[in-house]
Amino acid sequence: MTEAPIDAAAGTGDDDADRKVVEQEQAEIREFIKGLSADDIKSGNWFTKLIAHALNSYTNKVDWQYFQDRYAGVPADAVVDQRIKMAARYAALEGGLSAGAYTAAVAATIGSLGGASPATVPAAVATLMVDVAFITRLQLRLAYDIAVLYRIPLDLSDPDGMWKLIRVAFTIKSGEVVRGGVVKAVPAVVRPVIKRFYSKAVLSAAKGLPFVGKFLLQRNVIKIGIPVVGVPLAVVLNRYTTLLAGRHAQAVFRNEARVIELAENLSKQSQHPQLMLWVAWLVIRANHKITDDETLLMRHLVRLVQEQHQVVDEQLAHLVDFDPAEVWRRIDAEPGDLSDILDLANRVATVDGAANAREKAVISELGDRCCHRA
Repeated sequence: MTEAPIDAAAGTGDDDADRKVVEQEQAEIREFIKGLSADDIKSGNWFTKLIAHALNSYTNKVDWQYFQDRYAGVPADAVVDQRIKMAARYAALEGGLSAGAYTAAVAATIGSLGGASPATVPAAVATLMVDVAFITRLQLRLAYDIAVLYRIPLDLSDPDGMWKLIRVAFTIKSGEVVRGGVVKAVPAVVRPVIKRFYSKAVLSAAKGLPFVGKFLLQRNVIKIGIPVVGVPLAVVLNRYTTLLAGRHAQAVFRNEARVIELAENLSKQSQHPQLMLWVAWLVIRANHKITDDETLLMRHLVRLVQEQHQVVDEQLAHLVDFDPAEVWRRIDAEPGDLSDILDLANRVATVDGAANAREKAVISELGDRCCHRA
């Protein structure tokens, strides 16, 4: 299979070149579909096989240096934006090529698949599967590209790393793409269809790949044979779901990159790395709730303090019941200027949004103690 399809005609604006790339991709996907049985499709095992088919060689080749060689000196945001738009274009072209083959018989045939033994995949189902597999692979690789461009470490040999990529690529955590307002970028006439597409996007409990395969197939069935203002729904859905999936991946991985960057800066600038960890945890625990961004920040702070300052705080690592008095004791016992600690507290408090009342109260007390020392 083509290693990096989004690069193939990027920026040329050549419709014929883009179409040629898409047709080549479709032909390769058809060969993959020919190797599937009806049971593979009905059970969702097609997705497990596609994952291996789509990512194994791709991830070995496509890394941060791969993009540096092609986009030297270009900020990550600009490259990500280009790749999202190109992927959405390819998705729309593929939808147009597939739409003509869709009939009402396709939906009916999906339900008749199966039996306990493998069977030949009907032609109507193969048509749908080429479309679904094409878009699935395109969106999966797009999400991976975005993670690489923002330098987010993804270990796809680890089930948790693979699940993270799948969840982000297919926006399957409670339909956050729609709720988050990204759908406003879609023309008003298409929004009801897009909302329907994402309406059951909840897979937080079941991480089995066949389960995801069944989910993706069911979600894509709604595009069959329904026109939207004279435009085949396959074109509309392919384009906008890829666009939204890309924007969602960008939001998730860019935010993670932002938090990691903050952790790196705090660790680099700190004159009191061990105390920094205790104060960061004090601010995070101020309102007795811990957000995902706060957890991510703390995890990377601990890692960076160990790597850059050779500090490992076993007491903090094994702490269960947190007592703020322990932090105040450590601050009072620390000689010298603690302005870096006060700056740290302010930046930690805003990692997940504006500081709340309890965080402000902690920072106020910290400021009093630091100023008193000065």
